[in-house]
Amino acid sequence: MISSKDDKFWGWIFISLGSIFLVAYFFAAIISKLLPPSNIALISAVQNDWYYCFLVPLTLPIAMVAVYFHWLSMKMFKHA
Repeated sequence: MISSKDDKFWGWIFISLGSIFLVAYFFAAIISKLLPPSNIALISAVQNDWYYCFLVPLTLPIAMVAVYFHWLSMKMFKHA
């Protein structure tokens, strides 16, 4: 059995990682496009990229449909 202290630790780790990924995505998708051109290769590559800044928002509706069908199939299997 996992103790409450371990649950809090892992909870904070997941919240921290989620927050870091959210900030990194907002930088790559929105903020970097508003900044002036950079001489740093990594930031310049992020500024010139248009694929990944559209990939995540367009994937979310499909993921929601997939989760719904997964839930629906589990309900049908459970009550069959």
